[in-house]
Amino acid sequence: MTDRDVDVLSRAPLFEALDEQGAKALRSNVTEVRLARGQTLFSEGETGDRLYVVLEGKIKLTRTAPDGRENLLSVLGPSEMFGELSLFDPRPRTASAVAVTECRLAGLGHDDLRPWLTGHPEVAVQLLRALAQRLRRTNDVMADLVFTDVPGRVAKALLDLAERFGQPSEQGLHVHHDLTQEELAQLVGASRETVNKALADFAQRNWLRIEARAVVILDIERLRKRSK
Repeated sequence: MTDRDVDVLSRAPLFEALDEQGAKALRSNVTEVRLARGQTLFSEGETGDRLYVVLEGKIKLTRTAPDGRENLLSVLGPSEMFGELSLFDPRPRTASAVAVTECRLAGLGHDDLRPWLTGHPEVAVQLLRALAQRLRRTNDVMADLVFTDVPGRVAKALLDLAERFGQPSEQGLHVHHDLTQEELAQLVGASRETVNKALADFAQRNWLRIEARAVVILDIERLRKRSK
């Protein structure tokens, strides 16, 4: 494991509560997983026996509706964790995890982690905090679907992606989200045509510039106002 991997892991909720000695001991149980773009790590309904931290690249979590439509729940990048729900509730996976880009993950089996929850209650507290934050985000998404129009949801989704993946540039904030138009529409919970119309309107107003699987945010304050 490289120094960069150690730094990425140290910022994950699972490791934040541990001192260096404890973190090093827990890292010894970690296994690395490599995925190609589009490769599925696990599918909705499968038995879950481990959690993961993204070391490099992006992962999307999705659910499939009875009519076959796919709902994109979230896009995760370095230091973000997923799969921990089955640690506390050992039922089948509630979502599928698919690589948006080539990526590397750190996997940790539940059997390896459970002793740490007993001996290090601060780790359990961090995991529960992470779950609470995810629940809060889910509640916000549900409220947005009811109370916020599609352009507002698009603006909010771009701001969330910008917060986690944005890189300052001379032109503005470059957000390489790596999502197709269809995936961005799934993330917002709207049709591709409606989302594209909102993006085109933002571009016409010079709030952003659209690039392949990316945007450059030119006026973040206007975008923030539109997201509310």
